[in-house]
Amino acid sequence: MSEIKYWVGFNMIPGIGRVRFGRLLEYFGDMGKAWHANMAELIAAGLDHRSANTIVARRPKIELDAAMDRLDRYNVKVLTQNDPSFPQRLKEIYDVPPVLYVRGTLIPDDEWALAVVGTRHATMYGREVTQRLTTDLARNKITIVSGLARGIDSIAHRAALAAGGRTIAVFACGLDMVYPAENRELAQEIMKHGALVSDYPLGAKPKAENFPRRNRIMSGMSLGVLVVEAAEKSGAMITANLALQQDREVFAVPGSILSAASRGSNFLIREGAKAVLEVNDILEELNLNIVPQQLELLVPENANESLLLKYLSQEPRHIDELCRYSSLPIPTVSSTLTMMELKGMVNQLGNMNYVIARGAN
Repeated sequence: MSEIKYWVGFNMIPGIGRVRFGRLLEYFGDMGKAWHANMAELIAAGLDHRSANTIVARRPKIELDAAMDRLDRYNVKVLTQNDPSFPQRLKEIYDVPPVLYVRGTLIPDDEWALAVVGTRHATMYGREVTQRLTTDLARNKITIVSGLARGIDSIAHRAALAAGGRTIAVFACGLDMVYPAENRELAQEIMKHGALVSDYPLGAKPKAENFPRRNRIMSGMSLGVLVVEAAEKSGAMITANLALQQDREVFAVPGSILSAASRGSNFLIREGAKAVLEVNDILEELNLNIVPQQLELLVPENANESLLLKYLSQEPRHIDELCRYSSLPIPTVSSTLTMMELKGMVNQLGNMNYVIARGAN
């Protein structure tokens, strides 16, 4: 735990992101040694002179213990990318944040999440659609991820909470401030039924350039992104493009061709995004079409089922891989998978490729 403060320290220095964190960790073995390294050692670790100079100049001005005390006062938990509690899906993205700050709680079920994004200037149509779809998603135990912005984001968070679901708000600033300030009470409710997360240290202000970068976390934590209403050039479109780069699904709600608010979402559909008319369009595409009442049935009944579940995820896995990983003979794996499919524990996608069904454990 004592090493976390050094991760926080480096995170407070501008320009030290995923690549430089990786070089420091690879060279020094732990961030404590890196924090106390001199200029020559930092350069030997693979940092350029400018970055090494920045570290040497900024380091004496950062009081690590005071920074950790401040995090404690705000009840902020720090997760490093090496922490087992770090969101597994977020670890898959190219630009993984080295440090994630969390207020509230992240739970394993948050791996089944969908980002809901859209314009800050939602129409009546957009508000109604967002509320209806998000309510249905929350009732199907999907965690709703969004950015706490005005418009679609706030509507999605509120609908998830009203439906008794979980929701996560990703900040473009430190977790010691709420932007926009009008959503302070909403942020408090989200902490009770989900989490506020950010890769920016406490004190970081919500600068314009921070918002496109934080969007990679929204899509990265999620199975896919739903765009309700969006202009052709907007943050929601940036999130959709990031989702495609991260191999996530992109969904969009069709709107009037006469509405500027729907130009972005209509464009996405034309380019191949899944058009969403009802919640089942999303659940079926993501193989999440399990109703909550079925969840208690998805418990392994024997050692073979338990073993195979260890090697199954939302990523398709061929039966040959499952045989190799489990060391079980193929007839055993085949018959076990057949029974698991009948119980709704796994889904076969064709060509003997299987994915875990939500709720299996």
